[in-house]
Amino acid sequence: MAAHKTSDLRRLNQKQFPILKTLLITFLILCGIAVISVVGLFYYVMTRELPGIAVLKDYRPSIATRVYADNYELIDEFFLEDRKVIKLSDLPPHVMQAFIAAEDARFMQHRGLDLVSISRAFLKNLAAGRIVQGGSTITQQVAKTLYLSPEKSYLRKVKEAVLAYKIDKYLTKDEILNLYLNHIYLGHGTYGVEAASQGYFGKSARYISLPEAAMLAGLPKAPSNYSPFQHFDRAKQRQVYVLDRMVEDGYITDKDRAAAIAFPLMLRSVKPKEKIAPYFIENVRRYIQEKYGSDVLYKEGLEVYTTLDMTMQRAAVDAVEKGLTEVEERAKHPKGMVQGALLCMDVKTGAIKAMVGGRDFKKSEFNRATQSRRQPGSAFKPFIYTAAFDKGLTPATRIVDSPIMFEDRYTNKVWRPQNFDGNFLGPITMRTALVQSRNVATVKILQHIGVDYAMSYTTNMGITSPLVRNYTLALGTPGVTLLEMVRGYGVLANQGKKTTPFFIIKIVDRTGNIFEETEIKAEQVIDPRIAFLTSYVMQDVVESGTGRRVKSIGRPVAGKTGTTNDVRDAWFLGFTPSLVAGVWVGFDQEKSLGMTEVGGRAAAPIWLYFMENALKNKPIENFPVPDGIVFVKTDPHTGLPAKAASKEAIFECFIEGSTDNAATIIDSGDDQDGLLIGNTEDR
Repeated sequence: MAAHKTSDLRRLNQKQFPILKTLLITFLILCGIAVISVVGLFYYVMTRELPGIAVLKDYRPSIATRVYADNYELIDEFFLEDRKVIKLSDLPPHVMQAFIAAEDARFMQHRGLDLVSISRAFLKNLAAGRIVQGGSTITQQVAKTLYLSPEKSYLRKVKEAVLAYKIDKYLTKDEILNLYLNHIYLGHGTYGVEAASQGYFGKSARYISLPEAAMLAGLPKAPSNYSPFQHFDRAKQRQVYVLDRMVEDGYITDKDRAAAIAFPLMLRSVKPKEKIAPYFIENVRRYIQEKYGSDVLYKEGLEVYTTLDMTMQRAAVDAVEKGLTEVEERAKHPKGMVQGALLCMDVKTGAIKAMVGGRDFKKSEFNRATQSRRQPGSAFKPFIYTAAFDKGLTPATRIVDSPIMFEDRYTNKVWRPQNFDGNFLGPITMRTALVQSRNVATVKILQHIGVDYAMSYTTNMGITSPLVRNYTLALGTPGVTLLEMVRGYGVLANQGKKTTPFFIIKIVDRTGNIFEETEIKAEQVIDPRIAFLTSYVMQDVVESGTGRRVKSIGRPVAGKTGTTNDVRDAWFLGFTPSLVAGVWVGFDQEKSLGMTEVGGRAAAPIWLYFMENALKNKPIENFPVPDGIVFVKTDPHTGLPAKAASKEAIFECFIEGSTDNAATIIDSGDDQDGLLIGNTEDR
């Protein structure tokens, strides 16, 4: 019986053997296919899908461009990612320890992958039926943020693992940690511990304490959920978790932990810092973007050193707002409809020291100091008088202030230029004509010297906007920018030298090399004696003329007011031997400010408010007298040498050898340029 059963088993085994053999072979084949597939996938990922990592040795992350005032104060930044790179060696040890304890306790031991963490995460994800836990090491996070997309998939995890392994073989642990701490996103637009430390605590990561470091180290898990600004309680819980991990890993003691938890954290205000010079900064931004492109501007970490004087800039902002508010209150305009602009330039160098392009950059980015072209009115007259002095006329030359008429031969229209007060004074000196801003006298001067000559002269002094080729040029009818006017007045202040206005001193790249540096340019465009004649007369504009509202500044100042038709534009431009500044006031829509809001009332006070602060505690300067200038006691009415007993006599200035021209009387000349109709009343 037993033998029979044994025989049956042998027959059964003989029948099943081929089946088992087949199953075994099939299993082995399937295993081989699986292995080949895995190896193939691994090879494909390694050689085709993954980028090279050699560039990590020369890591160049996107870094914010920083803009500084002339005292090296940081005033703004341009970035796509708010990142500031800091060396690992510059960080206190507890910063690195906090992040390692929170994110990857075995960072110093593993080779880029922590198999224990990966296995634990795999089982949890398998049980959940989806990816709920990553188990990534710091090295894997570096691989993901630098090379891969944030998608959650097993293929991405395979790529991440392979890259992490390669990175760990290629870089040292310190190099990997340096990449991580400078690249990780930590909420509120900040990337890396340096930007985050400044963003949350208002100081460099070099100086953050243990409790502050633990707070930052708790953010990578979910920056928005653990933001200390928005969810302080959650952030505090994460901080405690990080401190617990640091105790467990031996980085700190229980006593250190308790002290850190009890330490009161002082967070920086989340309110954006008010920008003191937005129009100036926008000029800087546009310049760099147009010249070098957006990538350089927003990613290359440039250090931009500008000409902006923060004391002057604050004074400019305050002066404009104060002056415009006064205009609105007097004329009963709605608060904020009136606009203004102020520009200040260093006379000797051309450096822009202060710029206000409007009242509110958030409402309007249009820069009324550099982009707006408005009629300057009588503020244009100094260019005409300077050109006339260069043609041999003097401040004592007399002009007949009397009615004049021009007829357009083509349209038969008639233009009768008028003085602002509607009166005529008869023969007056050129000094009186400029100080009292007589329109008709200035038209006659322009007629005498020629429109083409005056246009060429004015362009040479720095006015680059198109000019009108007619006699209304004398009354400031062409549209010009405040920047052009300041540059032109700067020639008078700088003894005939024209400087090129600039706002960037130098640009330095992330390696410390000078990217660009401005060379100061000053060109002698008019005789220094001619420049002095005009500036000497313009000092009287402030002493006794239309600009006398700024006389209270108590130091030598030359200036000129300007007001256009219907008081749509009010100007004041003035200068000392060191600074030249201009102010414009008006509506963007070019409507009347109110008939009393002329340049001397609406714009001059703003100039005064600004310059009082800009020149505070600075020595009083006198305008230097160039060689070849003589002073003669003259009669202010006739321009002729005064009698010894005259009590009204003034010291008039002349270019040596030109005193005989004092007897010249100009009425009107031939209409050699043709009639050019216009209608601008001004003072």
